[in-house]
Amino acid sequence: MDYFKMEMALLNENNFVTDLLVTMEEKTGIQRKYTASDCRIIGALNLLFGYGVPLIPNLIGFVYPAYFSIKAIESKEKDDYTHWLTYWVVYRLFSVTSDIFLSCFPLYYAVECLFLVWCMAPVTWNGSDILYFRVVRPVFLRHQATLDSVVNNLSDKAKNMDDTVTKGETQTHKLDLYCGDAEKFTAPDANEYW
Repeated sequence: MDYFKMEMALLNENNFVTDLLVTMEEKTGIQRKYTASDCRIIGALNLLFGYGVPLIPNLIGFVYPAYFSIKAIESKEKDDYTHWLTYWVVYRLFSVTSDIFLSCFPLYYAVECLFLVWCMAPVTWNGSDILYFRVVRPVFLRHQATLDSVVNNLSDKAKNMDDTVTKGETQTHKLDLYCGDAEKFTAPDANEYW
């Protein structure tokens, strides 16, 4: 019974969603509690069987955390930074591994939505904190030296490639200066040399 009282309290709050439900109730004559229930049912069925199924977890995993990440950037609290950086590390790790290995299982997207809500929930048993401190951090600390050397090696290779490309562009620019305007340049007739 408490659930229904809570739902009615939410449906009577003054916000954008309830204003939209009131407008729909006035135009259709269908009570807003039924409209809200229908929307939840349609959303759940779409999550299970719909065409835009991958979009829903991506929106859930991005919109709310992005908003609070921006707020964390604007605040001066270190805890805000840490919390949302932890979330983004776990989110990307999960996205990469789950898209490769798990997305073919039935009800995957429904489970992914629940997982993402658990990871961003503002509770002490937050999923991103638990996974980061129990899985990601220990693995990272164990392999940090190796990862640092790989990153430094890749950085050096990228810098060398950038130097090579930059040097090549400089040589091309010198050739352009030597030859002049390419549109005005006409090649000599090959028959002159035979």
